[in-house]
Parts: sequence; structure tokens; C-alpha cells
Amino acid sequence: MAAIDAELQALKDNLIDMLDLVRNQLVKCKKVIGKRTTSLAEEVVADEKRVNRQELTIDRDCENILALHNPVATDLRFVLSTLRITNELERIGDNASKLAGFMLDHADTIPGKWLEKFNIEAMLEILTDMLQDMGKALRKQDPKIAVQTTKNDEQLNKYFKKAFRITSSLLADNPTHSRNILMLFTITRDLERAGDRTKNIAEEIVFHIEARVIKHSKG
Repeated sequence: MAAIDAELQALKDNLIDMLDLVRNQLVKCKKVIGKRTTSLAEEVVADEKRVNRQELTIDRDCENILALHNPVATDLRFVLSTLRITNELERIGDNASKLAGFMLDHADTIPGKWLEKFNIEAMLEILTDMLQDMGKALRKQDPKIAVQTTKNDEQLNKYFKKAFRITSSLLADNPTHSRNILMLFTITRDLERAGDRTKNIAEEIVFHIEARVIKHSKG
């Protein structure tokens, strides 16, 4: 086995580990929303540092591979895609940490019916499923899995559109709680954006495996 093969395999393993870590952050956030478990919220916030460290490690490994091995074709595409995927994962992890931090501060004061109105738990469920499929696509080197799951992003968009009306209604009825209501709206926006970032990850998987650029393409 060539030296670059071992380094590329290690890079892939680290990438999948980072993806799994970010997905687990979202899984914990869903439990925090459903059960108001503050200990899990603290874990999500703490995990952000692990995600950041993994991103830096993977970035360094990619730079070393590029500098020392001068990869071409499939290997080069994988390294370039990995750099972009880790950036998207780090931002999704930030969204999870932001949500967990908000719940740590307001778990006892935010009415459960508000969380239900904004469909936050449902949005987290969709995102965890999408990221799980991204992991499968990477492990099996099957871009179809990644592309198919991006259709779920449409439901995230629908939830976000509903959030505008929900925010207006809640603000009218609860003007003294405007800050928390607006924060819930911001969280739905972040989760919708996390869906877009997951779609970007799918595009990078397709680029890496099939040398096809599907960004901005229709159908």
C-alpha cells in the first residue's frame, strides 16, 4: 500500500468521525427539546470544541497530503471535497451548540407549545436523518444516497416559511417575551440553513466520487 493510500484512508475515517459527532450533537439537541435535559445540552456545547479540533486536524492533514504527495484525479478531488465538507460540518455544529446554549438558559421558561409551533424537534429529526445518509454515502462510496436524501430539505424550507407567520402571531400575543420568540425564529432559520449545508455536503460527495459538479444544476 502506497503511503498516500494510508493517509487518505485515515483522512476518510476522521471525516466520518466528525460527521458522526455533529450528527450526535443534533440527536442530543432533539432530546433536549423533547425532555428538557440540560445535562445533554451541556454536552452539546462541550462537543463544539471537539468539532473545532477535528476540523483543524483534518485541515492540517489535507494540507500535508497536498504538499507531500501531490495527489491527482480521484485523490485530489477527495482532499478538496473534505476541506469543504468539514467547513460545512463545523457550521452545523455551531448551530447545534447555539440551540443547546439557548435551552440551557431558557429550558424552564420557554413554553413547550412554542417549541412545537416552530417544529424545531421535527427539523432536528430531518437533519439527523440527512447527515446519517451522508455518512452512508461516504462509507459505501454511493453518491445516490447523498443526492436522494437532499429532497428532505424541502420540508425544512416549509417549516422555515411557516416560522414567519408563527413569529408574528406569538409576538402579537406575547410582546413581553419578544426576545425569546425572535430567538426561536433565529433557531429555525439556522436549522433551515443547516439543511442547505447538508445539501452542499452531498454535492461534494458527488464531486469526489463521480467528478461531477451538480451545484446550481436543476433536476
